Amino acid sequence: MAKIDPTARVENPAGLADDVEIGPYAVLGPDVVLQEGVKLLAHVNIQGATTIGARTTVFPFASLGTAPQSVHYKGERTELFIGSDCIIREHATASIGTAGGGGVTRIGNGVMMMTGSHVGHDCMVGDSVIFANNAVLGGHVSVGEFTFLGGQCAVHQFTRIGAQCMISGLTGVREDVIPFGNVLGQAGKLVGLNVIGMKRRGFSKSDLHAARAVYRDLFFGEGTFEARLETVREQAETSAFAAAVVSFIDADRKRPICQPSRGVIKEE
Repeated sequence: MAKIDPTARVENPAGLADDVEIGPYAVLGPDVVLQEGVKLLAHVNIQGATTIGARTTVFPFASLGTAPQSVHYKGERTELFIGSDCIIREHATASIGTAGGGGVTRIGNGVMMMTGSHVGHDCMVGDSVIFANNAVLGGHVSVGEFTFLGGQCAVHQFTRIGAQCMISGLTGVREDVIPFGNVLGQAGKLVGLNVIGMKRRGFSKSDLHAARAVYRDLFFGEGTFEARLETVREQAETSAFAAAVVSFIDADRKRPICQPSRGVIKEE
């Protein structure tokens, strides 16, 4: 049987796995689904058609699945999916989707949302993403796996961030960030690659040299950006890094690509 504190309010027919734990004063709406091993600590609020994956822990005063902060939302049924093995810390928030944005907000497996972080409506967050304190995503943002979002960074709506990126604290992201990018600044600009993260995930020295060469060709080569992109496209057959960057850029060209602010590459 689920372990539910007597002060919690769980509306039927909320779908609860047999071994979930719901702490004092938690409030759950009728369309909430908690999979096996989920733990909700005190004062958690979960509403809407929200599904929380196995073994995820939600800390006090987090609020998940509430109506999106969008003037276009008219009360239609939309959803929030949070993956397994996530950690959702105090005062973190995530909204359900909107009909115009596909109707789903999705957070992957193994995600950590630190205190005060926010995932807006219709966002797609990959596995093993880390949100530091007060990192926030506007609506319709996508974030690739293993990306780190620094404290108090803010990502503009409809922006895409590739896999394994590093977004520094206090950074404003308004343009799409290529995979492995390292972004810094109030109006965020690339300052190189996320070399530390790449090393942690097993990139060899030769891999890093090859990735830096592609980065130089794309952002510091001769000609226009489109001409440099074609140069990198030719390398995609033999370079996994070039292939990942080209695939990311080609997937959606609605927003500009975040670029370096100066002609130097940060070597680490």
